Amino acid sequence: MSSTVSYWVLNSARNSITTLQAGRRLYSRCVSNGNKSKWRLFSRVPATLKDSSPCGSFALQKAYRHTSTEEDDFHLQLSPAQVNEVLRAGESAYKILDLDSRVPNSVLRFESNQLAANSPVEDRRGVASCLQTSGLMFGIFDGHGGHACAQAVSERLFYYVAVSLMSHQTLEQMEGAMESMKPLLPILQWHKHPGDSIYKDVTSVHLDHLRVYWQELLDLHMEMGLSIEEALTYSFQRLDSDISLEIQAPLEDELTRNLSLQVAFSGATACMAHVDGVHLHVANAGDCRAILGVQEDSGMWSCLPLTRDHNAWNQAELSRLKREHPKSEDRTIIMDDRLLGVLMPCRAFGDVQLKWSKELQHSVLERGFNTEALNIYQFTPPHYYTPPYLTAEPEVTYHRLRPQDKFLVLASDGLWDVLDNEVVVRLVVEHLDEAGRHKPDLAQRPTNLGLMQSLLLQRKAKGLHAADQNAATHLIRHAIGSNEYGELEQERLTAMLTLPDDLARMYRDDITVTVVYFNSDSIDTYYKGG
Repeated sequence: MSSTVSYWVLNSARNSITTLQAGRRLYSRCVSNGNKSKWRLFSRVPATLKDSSPCGSFALQKAYRHTSTEEDDFHLQLSPAQVNEVLRAGESAYKILDLDSRVPNSVLRFESNQLAANSPVEDRRGVASCLQTSGLMFGIFDGHGGHACAQAVSERLFYYVAVSLMSHQTLEQMEGAMESMKPLLPILQWHKHPGDSIYKDVTSVHLDHLRVYWQELLDLHMEMGLSIEEALTYSFQRLDSDISLEIQAPLEDELTRNLSLQVAFSGATACMAHVDGVHLHVANAGDCRAILGVQEDSGMWSCLPLTRDHNAWNQAELSRLKREHPKSEDRTIIMDDRLLGVLMPCRAFGDVQLKWSKELQHSVLERGFNTEALNIYQFTPPHYYTPPYLTAEPEVTYHRLRPQDKFLVLASDGLWDVLDNEVVVRLVVEHLDEAGRHKPDLAQRPTNLGLMQSLLLQRKAKGLHAADQNAATHLIRHAIGSNEYGELEQERLTAMLTLPDDLARMYRDDITVTVVYFNSDSIDTYYKGG
């Protein structure tokens, strides 16, 4: 993006009436007040409709306000070092330690990063080890209509999955500790970036619901717990049900009551992976995505998709929706490539306004909530006849890891809107190669200031930026900085990072990425050991 284009970005935002499009969402300025303009997010639009104007009735999800009054408020002054500082602020990286040295872990390490477009950011991420079962869990949670639902799901979903996988004996120990008011067994060990939203301690209400869930599992009398497929499916649906029930039940604490309302009326898509030895399971509800980077024996790289986006371009999703509703609604379930003309993903947590009856919505909202202050939009789409129209039931994929499976990429749709699967694999491979090339082999040559200066001059002469040490950062850099030919442009990258908060969301989405590297030697050992 050149400075001329950047100037147009700001100027276009000041037109008296205009429609802007970012990613696959449409924005229109509908209120003008002096030098201040209010923007409203209508909804996401498909790539094929990027030149279209908004039409029909859309949910007014969120308002944005731009307060700059002079063009010179909008600077493109970030140096390359400052660009790197912004891009790398959300980085996290961990090397996985082997809990059992006899069996090396199939996960070698993971790298993650997040770049906000919304303020506050609506994406969430999570990585945790199950302490009472074997396995690592990775999750990407993409919120809409606010961050509350994504935050709640990121805090709670892994607990439901971990409990689902516990043996009958472990569940009995959990229940015994609760009955005798003793400390619970530790369930998860979180691995998170210090700057991530803090995972709150499980509140009493949340713990009560988790306990009811494990009591029901105890009643099933299954010695070894649920299968992983069952655990993932039931956990997604059970948590979504609990989110719905928590706001229907009377809550005396106003803070908890207001938060529960925000969680239920906002929404979140989710994609999570569970890795246990060579067993990889991915559960997806919505339009986050997971892919594998595979290197064949020939050395060639390929991409193996592990999820399908749940939206209007997924013919299986369209067929499912039509089966679940009367034939008279075939033409109204999906309008303008959105669910009821409102929502892009066809599966999500929360969003009770697309799940509850109109009567239930009214009865809950009439309990004295200040919906305007809580940023809750009361909007019933046209043709709302036979709810629920939305589900949190995930699609679960199983893959048995092979030595040629080198890495897993999970990301929110902010990445996939601008980079396709094959490009993402290529960029991760290039990152690995670049990181190796830029790492000087000082063991083979004497280390001195002259050598270091020579290496720096060589890098400068080639026009190379300092190599990213984090693959997620490398992907985000290219997602927002590449032109239409896939070439990285420093001017464009700088411009996209300099946009004010209220304009940034018009040109890019929140992007959250986690790259998981597998230990090929460890996986090979599993096969050789039977």
